[in-house]
Amino acid sequence: MGCVFSLPKERQAAAARVIPQQETSFIEKMKKTNRNMVVFYGSQTGTAEGFCGRLAKDAQRYGMRGMSANPEEYDMSELPRLAEIDNSLAVFCMATYGEGDPTDNTQDFYDWIQETDEDLNGVNFAVFGLGNKTYEHFNAMGKYTDNRLEILGGRRIYELGLGDDDGNLEEDFVSWKEQFWPAVCEHFGVEATGDDASIRQYKLVVLTDINLDKVYTGEMGHLKSFKTQKPPFDAKNPYLATVTVNRQLNQAGDRHLMHLELDISGSKIRYESGDHIAVYPNNHISIVNRIGQILDADLDTVICLNNLDEESNKKHPFPCPTTYRTALTHYLDITNPPRTNVLYELAQYATDPKDQETLCKMSSASPEGKSLYQSWVLDARRNILAVLEDMPSLHPTIDHLCELLPRLQARYYSIASSGKVNPTRVSICAVVVDFQTSTGRSFKGVSTNWLKNKVVTDNGQKATVPMFVRKSQFRLPYKASHPVVMIGPGTGIAPFMGFLQDRGWMKEQGKDVGETILYFGCRHRNEDFLYQQELEEFQKAGVLTQLHVAFSRDQEQKVYVQHLLKKNKDHMWKLINNDNAHIYICGDARSMARDVQNAFYDIIEEAGGLTHSQAIAYIKQLMIKGRYSQDVWS
Repeated sequence: MGCVFSLPKERQAAAARVIPQQETSFIEKMKKTNRNMVVFYGSQTGTAEGFCGRLAKDAQRYGMRGMSANPEEYDMSELPRLAEIDNSLAVFCMATYGEGDPTDNTQDFYDWIQETDEDLNGVNFAVFGLGNKTYEHFNAMGKYTDNRLEILGGRRIYELGLGDDDGNLEEDFVSWKEQFWPAVCEHFGVEATGDDASIRQYKLVVLTDINLDKVYTGEMGHLKSFKTQKPPFDAKNPYLATVTVNRQLNQAGDRHLMHLELDISGSKIRYESGDHIAVYPNNHISIVNRIGQILDADLDTVICLNNLDEESNKKHPFPCPTTYRTALTHYLDITNPPRTNVLYELAQYATDPKDQETLCKMSSASPEGKSLYQSWVLDARRNILAVLEDMPSLHPTIDHLCELLPRLQARYYSIASSGKVNPTRVSICAVVVDFQTSTGRSFKGVSTNWLKNKVVTDNGQKATVPMFVRKSQFRLPYKASHPVVMIGPGTGIAPFMGFLQDRGWMKEQGKDVGETILYFGCRHRNEDFLYQQELEEFQKAGVLTQLHVAFSRDQEQKVYVQHLLKKNKDHMWKLINNDNAHIYICGDARSMARDVQNAFYDIIEEAGGLTHSQAIAYIKQLMIKGRYSQDVWS
């Protein structure tokens, strides 16, 4: 299950990236390749990058010549020069990360656009934002980019698009795109070609005589990277950590809750409580084999997919040369439901006219098409394998399928340990995603099921996980004497295990440690009371001063953490208003975090005597001061 977290305000470059001088100018590249449209992406999980590529690819259908561009690879201060190119257009697909932050690859652009007073007169632009309404700063980056470009004198040729990942992000993008292109045609006086034929971006090259040492077999970023690993370790150079502990936390119930520990000794990786660990999972071999079987493909064929645009910085969709098996196992997302553009491109391979019509309809922006895509693909959780199985006439070439599928992304988890107490080990707490879909299939989360099978053996074989650590702003107060209130139902308890270890360590150092209170929620005391023994030991040691556990299903009426918070409203108000307490919330953003925040509004109104609007402003001030922090996902 993918998790979304806040990004740190301060980023440290893990390694300097050397880019040839001529490639830093997107203007010169556009002139050289006769392009008049550039689509920049701010992407953390690959979705915005995918949207960007689709717009650039579609451009030739609408009288434009587009290129996709990563802002961190170019000198964005050249943006005013776009006016030098006739009928030019800059489009920005901007994701917002966490609590209103820019993505890693747009940090420099964000800094520049904030500070610059350059005149963008003559620069045409459009922005599509990717966000999530469960977060307070919904689509902050898209809104800011759109507004700032206009303030600097740019001309907006179509309205800002606001995609909502809490709803249907794909539908939002398709709807915006369907209106965006007619606006482009009208603004520039061009006409759509009317050509809806598939446009290939990559050319297949089969390699029959190649040194196997030069074939990618799953390493991230470069060949044999795990054999000659050197720090620093990051998204492009993950560390191959050994699994030292993998135990099930619950002894009963229908879910599998697990605790893993990874050995990072010798890696020079440092982490603090509240940071996040990213792991690169593999797709399950059974899904890979079944796709190969349906498509009659030799999965061990060595291939290259070479970009037909020789000037593109992106030479291949994934590391090449490689095999279909490696691509489907390590590099491509074959588990999540395919997006509409994939269905559109695949439609040409359906020999049954009804299947072709269904695929085209689902990829359209019509109300009927949107509804069908929602029910048949999203609600039913059909992945690409399920689509192929349920449409027997659909038989695409495997190389085109590999071109269309998005990249398999790293999965992020809150670290469940303390770098002070365990500097050579990092812990993960996760629930294994495994449920039955409406089609009767078993849907298994890629990462959690892969981690579940990383067992520790006695025969000398080591289970390993490619990983790196990402810094977070989710931090204990600078002064240990400040009280902390931690609220984390389910696996939301993860970062608080690190916090408790930190507070225990501080106590051992003789520091004055303030009240440490935990509100934890689970279904049943005897099934999923995570880390019960450890928590009780923290209580005995005086590290955990109060433990409040909401067992939601152990009684007729459900009880959640927000109910226990309100039950202790007077003490909670004293901690917040008089004692400088810091509040931390970790877990589900869609319901839990929202319900907890509403509970705090009630506490402030009832115990503090403030109005509702004053309570909202009060919490807002706590957030600004860093005393109300959230590490949430949706």
